[in-house]
Amino acid sequence: MPATKGYTMLSINSLTKTYSKSSVKAVNNLNLKLNAGEIFGFLGPNGAGKSTTIKCLTGILPYENGTIEICGHELKADPVKAKRHIGYVPDGGVAYDKLTGLEYINFMSDMYGVSTEDRKARAELYLAKFGLTESAGKPIKSYSHGMQQKINIIGALIHEPELWVLDEPMTGLDPQSAYELKELMREHCNKGYTVFFSSHVLDVVEKICDRVGIINKGELVSVFDIKELKEKRADLSLEEFFLSVTK
Repeated sequence: MPATKGYTMLSINSLTKTYSKSSVKAVNNLNLKLNAGEIFGFLGPNGAGKSTTIKCLTGILPYENGTIEICGHELKADPVKAKRHIGYVPDGGVAYDKLTGLEYINFMSDMYGVSTEDRKARAELYLAKFGLTESAGKPIKSYSHGMQQKINIIGALIHEPELWVLDEPMTGLDPQSAYELKELMREHCNKGYTVFFSSHVLDVVEKICDRVGIINKGELVSVFDIKELKEKRADLSLEEFFLSVTK
């Protein structure tokens, strides 16, 4: 069920991640809270720690210090319950590309316990939105990169997750599909859910996000409200602010 406004969907406390064979911390003592009903943009230069943070909070990567709570469930203590509240769109291809698009949607629906009625209605809606209705019966490995990205998005949204996590979701999307994705992100938040997405497309972040966090060299260097930034620094674009913070 949608959460009430102000409810903490994601709480990251003192997250620290170091890769083996490296003395440099990929993520260093990161603290962040995301609330119900907001779109949060996560920015940073290449190698800053964006994808590492996302892979830690989705349970893909282990981390040596810190805690991550998703809808009140601590990830290490109760990983299954925590992950049931997440929908994740990675920055790579689809893992199960030998399945057809519809088989993949049904697989994801089974994983999250989506009813037959709900999955059918949602699948029809999202496949039509992204122009995949005619391709749903074909193997995903035959899809273009953009089509694979679309089926990834549908698979991550089919169970209406409270926390929708997207890593560079616009990559490979045509203008119409990018528009549909942005509309879905806003609709998701209007239901009381939360979107957390990483992107290099700063003008998109500036237009659709409620808040933004900037990570640089593994450290969260700034978190701010987009409206407040525009009010206080009307002469400064998000791009200019981002570059001033990450130089």
